[in-house]
Amino acid sequence: MPALRIKAISRTRFARAISHQPSAISVKAACVTALLAAATPLRAQQPVTLQQAIALAQRQGMQARMALDTRDAARWRDRAFGARLMPQLSLTGTLPNYLNSIEPIIQPDGSTRYVPRKETQSALGMNVRQLLPMTGGELLISSGLSRLDVPGNLASRVYNSTPVTIGLTQDLFRPNTLKWDSREQDLRAVVADREYLEAREEVALTTATAFFDLFSARLGLDNATAKVAINDTLFNLNKGRFEVGKIGENDLLQSELALLQARTALDGAKLDFDRASAALKRLLGLPPNAPVEIVPPIDIPLTEVDTALAVEQALRNQSRTIGTELQGVQAKRRVTEAKLNNGFNARVTATVGFNQRALVLEQAYQDLAQKQQYGLNVSVPIVQWGNRKAQVEAAQAEQDRATANAHATREQSAEEAHFAAMQLAQSARNLTLSAKADTVAVKRFEVAKNRYIVGKIGIDNLYLAQNERDGALRGYIDALRGYWASYYRLRRLTLYDFGENRTIR
Repeated sequence: MPALRIKAISRTRFARAISHQPSAISVKAACVTALLAAATPLRAQQPVTLQQAIALAQRQGMQARMALDTRDAARWRDRAFGARLMPQLSLTGTLPNYLNSIEPIIQPDGSTRYVPRKETQSALGMNVRQLLPMTGGELLISSGLSRLDVPGNLASRVYNSTPVTIGLTQDLFRPNTLKWDSREQDLRAVVADREYLEAREEVALTTATAFFDLFSARLGLDNATAKVAINDTLFNLNKGRFEVGKIGENDLLQSELALLQARTALDGAKLDFDRASAALKRLLGLPPNAPVEIVPPIDIPLTEVDTALAVEQALRNQSRTIGTELQGVQAKRRVTEAKLNNGFNARVTATVGFNQRALVLEQAYQDLAQKQQYGLNVSVPIVQWGNRKAQVEAAQAEQDRATANAHATREQSAEEAHFAAMQLAQSARNLTLSAKADTVAVKRFEVAKNRYIVGKIGIDNLYLAQNERDGALRGYIDALRGYWASYYRLRRLTLYDFGENRTIR
């Protein structure tokens, strides 16, 4: 199994810079070929690309599931708010209410007499309530029937019917709470959707980081394996040279030390690979024992991005810019409430309908009588000791703070998007240069190794070339990781796909 993994690594590494001349085949590739020849054939495994890993993480990863649940909860809350604006139908009833007690009764002469009271009351009603978003009032349509039974020597039964009643309740000189709630809820729904899209792009960024962590660990393991093989070969070669007196003991000890250090580095590379593999599996929602083989991308989708377009899309699509708009609406609402709730106000209530009272159920719906009720309740504050003014000033200060925060947030969002676009272009250039440097470093090490074998250079120059090759490899991996991190960070900041020229939805 390690041989198959190394083969995939070598093929990927030699093919990554297709625009450059391929490097010479190293001793590492020869060692891999020998291992493959002796390896037992295993079941082929389809490698996972970066885009496939991101799609898998966004579909079944735990972070993606939490983001999806958060979005669904917000959507259900929005749906519940919308349902509140629809007519609400309810059924009420008392089935029955039985009373048996001794109660005080005031007599005509002013005295109190305690008499027994026994009765059974039943009622059934249906109500339709409709909120009025334009005015903030409430419209009520109801219908009901009640029955009163009084047992005893003078037993009686009375029906009281209200076939239809229409009522209206309306506040005057008060803030329209329902209208403000609707404005806030519309913005909350937009913020929730944008936050979900940003969370998905954050999953993509996290997955890309873990993907290249595994790729780096895999190349590190491959490189550490090759270094052990090379240093073992050089140590055996130097032992023969030392025996015939061609090199000194210091060179032999340096060669042995390099071999021991390579073996120690190999153990660390194995641990790093296992750790990186486990981290990627966790992000992808895969079981710990699931085999994972990755293949890094060769092509890059973008090399330059219009910074003006990036800033425009960031200001249009970011959740926090919509969030500052929501904060502005909330601050304006508090100012309105502070002004209206502490001043003159009134409430109008009116009901019209029909009702009837009868001893027989059928007669309770005959010869209906009109039922009317009108009322106007007013409240006029006289002395508040500056309470209204203080609340208004506090609300206006909060509104000024929200305005300043919105301005600062927009500037920060524009700045981040501008430099994210520039960072992507720089990362693309760094990736190209790092790929060239890695190709040159590999070729230089091959030349140095061959010259050392024939005795043309010293061992110090050989190990210097080897360290430069390792550094160039790390630089290439860091540049590759940096490019894709810049790519998905820009997508997250703007919620815009610059490759497809469309908004992410």
